[in-house]
Order: sequence, then C-alpha cells, then structure tokens
Amino acid sequence: MLKYIGTRLLDAVPTVLFVITLVFISLRLLPGDPAEVALGEYATAEQMNTFREQLGLNAPLWQQYFIFIRDVLTFNLGNSLGSGRSVASIMVANLPYTIELTIAAMILGMGIGIPMGVSAAVNRNKLPDTGSRVFALLGYAIPDFYLGAMLLIVFSLNLGLFPISGAGGDFFDRMHHLFLPALTLAVVKSSFISRLTRASLLEALNKDFVRTARAKGAKESRVIYLHGLRNALLPITTGLGLSTLATLSGSVAIELVFNRPGVGSVLINAITERDYPVIQGGVVVFATFVVIINLLIDLAYVAVDPRVRMS
Repeated sequence: MLKYIGTRLLDAVPTVLFVITLVFISLRLLPGDPAEVALGEYATAEQMNTFREQLGLNAPLWQQYFIFIRDVLTFNLGNSLGSGRSVASIMVANLPYTIELTIAAMILGMGIGIPMGVSAAVNRNKLPDTGSRVFALLGYAIPDFYLGAMLLIVFSLNLGLFPISGAGGDFFDRMHHLFLPALTLAVVKSSFISRLTRASLLEALNKDFVRTARAKGAKESRVIYLHGLRNALLPITTGLGLSTLATLSGSVAIELVFNRPGVGSVLINAITERDYPVIQGGVVVFATFVVIINLLIDLAYVAVDPRVRMS
C-alpha cells in the first residue's frame, strides 16, 4: 500500500512540473504585449518598461521560467494589478468556495446518479430504465449555465426559496446559498454517472460469480450490491474522477450565474481586467487541482479494488 502511494506521488511530480511549464508557455504565447494590454495603448514607453520590470518580463525567457518555477513552488504568485493584494491571498480566500461547490455537486450527483443507474440496470428495458435514459438525455443536452439560470429564475426570483447571489455567512446560511448551484452541476453530472453505473453494473451482473451467488440462494439485494455493484466500482471510480474534473471546470460558469465567490469568478474578472498575475495564479491553481484529483483517483483504486497492482 505504502509503496503504491509512494509511486503515485513520485509520478505526480513530473506531471506537476509539466503542467507548470505548460502554463508558463501558454501565457507567454498569448498575442499582444501584456504591458500594452494592461496599461492601454496610450501608456508611455517608460510606464510600459516599468510594468514589464515589475513582472520580470524584461529578463531572458529561460530566467523567467526558473523564477516562475521558484515562485509557484513557494506560492509567491505576485500581486494583483487591480487591487494590489497578493495573488496567493486572493486564491486562499476564494478557493474554499470553489472546493465546497465541487464537493457538494459531486455528492448530490452521486446521490442521484448511482441509485438511478442501479435501478436502470436491475429493471433493464423497463420503465425505470426508460426514465433514466430520458433524464440522461436531458442532462447531456442542457448546458449547466442555462439550467442554473432557469433554476435561479424559478426558485429564487419567482418563488423566493433560495438566495439570488452570494455564498452566505454561517454554516446553514452557506448551505442555503450552496444548494441551487450544487444542484445545477449535480443534475448534469448525474446523467453521466447514472449511465456509467448502469453499464458497469449490467456487465458485472453477467459474470459467472454472480450466477454462482444466485445459484447458492443469495438474496437478490445481496447479489446486486455486494457482488454486482462492488465489482462495478472500478470503472465507476474512473468515471467519477473524470466527472469531478468536469465539475471543477463547470464551477466557473456556475459561479458567474449565481454571483458566487470562487477561483472561477476571480479568474474571469482577471481576464476581463487584464490582471496578468491573477490570471497566471488562477490557471496554476486549477491545473494543480487537476493533478491532485488524478492522484486521488489512482489512490482510490486500491480502496475500491484490492486486485489493483501496487507497483
């Protein structure tokens, strides 16, 4: 177990380095001069040179790269050009909102999708299966930002059941503000989870060990959940990991629709205001989260299926 975890942690190191390098290159390949974009075309040459000096853009590219690596590893991402606050403090202040939205959406998505997928598999080609297909089709077809806007209009503006914007104060107030945004993402993700659960469970239920369990007189519920669903968890775990990544990226649009704080909102505002250090910091945070989630997926395989090789 420890060897497996150590191997995956070591594998994550070059991945993180590659992601950081990709962020560095992509930001410097963007068209236009960052100084001119940030200060405007009427800025003087002295002002632009001072701006480039502050961001270290006058240094050779290889030197900028090593400075960038050092700053990322020490979480020194510079200061916002708009507010003057450190980018690290901005990310730390907004990151919990994005994390709680992603986690809440995945919990709701699994709570909806997995039981629906099990019901569809057990009742194959019957009404629950048909209903699951229709739900999945609608979930795939409706963009999350559109669904969020509809839920906001109906439940917040018309019925007044949920807040229109913000993230709340105490725990219960935050959960009240969180429910609609999380439900928006959950409905879309549960469509994918339900179809994946159905396919994986149907495949597992056709295995010889399931037929043997039934021949021995095991209860159908035990056959479905202990023998079937347990052995279908490996592909489901992979799908949940991919769905989590999609939920993380989808949180950007949802934060804007519901006017919630979060890294996504900060990043979009920074792009609008051409706040170069904040853009850079936001992309690094999102990219790092992708690596962390992939690492957690690898580690989850061991808990889900002990047959996974620990090498």
